[in-house]
Amino acid sequence: MRHHRVAKKFGRSTAHRKALMKSLVTNLILADSIQTTLPKAKQARKDAEKIVTVARKGTLAARRLASARLQQPKAVQKLFDTIVPAMEGRKGGYTRILKLGNRKGDGAPTCLLQWVVLPEPKKEEAPAAGTAAEAPAAEAK
Repeated sequence: MRHHRVAKKFGRSTAHRKALMKSLVTNLILADSIQTTLPKAKQARKDAEKIVTVARKGTLAARRLASARLQQPKAVQKLFDTIVPAMEGRKGGYTRILKLGNRKGDGAPTCLLQWVVLPEPKKEEAPAAGTAAEAPAAEAK
């Protein structure tokens, strides 16, 4: 019996299902939004919310857990550098699902899974043009 079993099986083996969810969450982090079917988006949303909650701790253990659950190191870096700071002050509800209608080929309900707060890319701050170069010259006089 499947009492209190929340996760959908999607007609796939365990390894295939885990790889599918890793791929969906990794692509959500890298692309900021993905278009998929509604049941897959609902399951990927749960995994994405959990991984952001773990990443908010900012510890080495959290980084290792995130790298074990994501497929690419670039996704782990973006998660910690841009997505977690953008979600500062939120206690949950990091993603939203927007329904798009049914797919033309098989009639499956499709949706858009995206972050509630779109993360801004982290910009490298260069020192001001005149302040850093002129300060040592002023002290030498």
